[in-house]
Amino acid sequence: MENTNKKFSLSKNTRLSVMFRSMFLQGSWNYERMQNLGFLYSIIPALKQFYKPGSEEAKEALKRHMEFFNTHPYVAAPIVGVTLALEEEIANGVEIDEAAIQGVKVGMMGPLAGIGDPVFWFTVRPIVGAIAASLATGGSIIAPIFFFVVWNAIRIAFLWYTQEFGYKQGTAITSDLGGGMLQQITKGASILGMFILGVLIQRWVNISFTGPNAMLPSKPLADGAYVGEWLDKAGKVVVQGAQTGTTPEGVAKFDWLDQAGNVVGNGVAGQDGFAHYVTVDQLNAIDGSTLSHILNQVSSGLGLSPEQTQSLQDVFNSLIPGFIALLLTFLVLWILRKWKNKNAPLFIIMGMFVLGIILHVAGLA
Repeated sequence: MENTNKKFSLSKNTRLSVMFRSMFLQGSWNYERMQNLGFLYSIIPALKQFYKPGSEEAKEALKRHMEFFNTHPYVAAPIVGVTLALEEEIANGVEIDEAAIQGVKVGMMGPLAGIGDPVFWFTVRPIVGAIAASLATGGSIIAPIFFFVVWNAIRIAFLWYTQEFGYKQGTAITSDLGGGMLQQITKGASILGMFILGVLIQRWVNISFTGPNAMLPSKPLADGAYVGEWLDKAGKVVVQGAQTGTTPEGVAKFDWLDQAGNVVGNGVAGQDGFAHYVTVDQLNAIDGSTLSHILNQVSSGLGLSPEQTQSLQDVFNSLIPGFIALLLTFLVLWILRKWKNKNAPLFIIMGMFVLGIILHVAGLA
């Protein structure tokens, strides 16, 4: 039954003090009762407000929070909030069994601990760290500042708002814990984490088959598909105009223009035609107009070589960009799942070094 004659109600400043103290939850971690001292240290500002220092009530309150406590350090915040609400009820004269308080703490710390790692260590922190690492690789000094500010903003906001939620909900929060809410949070965090890490594979996992033995035979490019100019039989630069028809053999005929746009002839393209296409190094002279055209070709992405060189990496990327990196990631995940050995990550890292050396010696990477 709700107590309508409250003598004690925690101020916001006291609740803030409890929240800041909860950051040191693991400061007195011990093998016997783990986080119990840190938990007690967190709520002392509230206990001082509820009970007169040195009184029997204060001593009993200290004793009942010396019991075993252990959970994820961040998700302890809602448990702290519920505990504050229960202690406030006791201080206001409501009969609450001490075993019930410990039962609520034990009942919450297990389910909440299960979402701490997936949400914080496997989702939020890798995402923030990856963004900061991206800034760092670009030489930005903002990278460490970004990580420090964003990570702590998320952490402190979570501690405060979940502690407030627990304080205002009281023991009613335990019904939410059993209603599938935690399972949904865990599942959502796992999906988000896998999605973000999947996106980062393309950026962070790099394996490239571009060595001399990974190059495929070159393919000749069509005239106009690389940087160059059309020359007539006199060696003058001309511009290919509109198609005007075909020869009896079905070969296309074009108008050919000078650089002023005047038609200077008509015929087919090619070595035996009116004009043929040459690379830049075959030009006798380059005037301003020709140079401008060449620069436009380069800016449009055309290459200087009349042949297209292609590597195994280009073939893989044409299927799925980052395909080999994705396969390598799946291989590492499969090894970690199948090989239950605490030294597996170390052996995988050494294996990556060996694989890289072998591929380089073989001329593939």
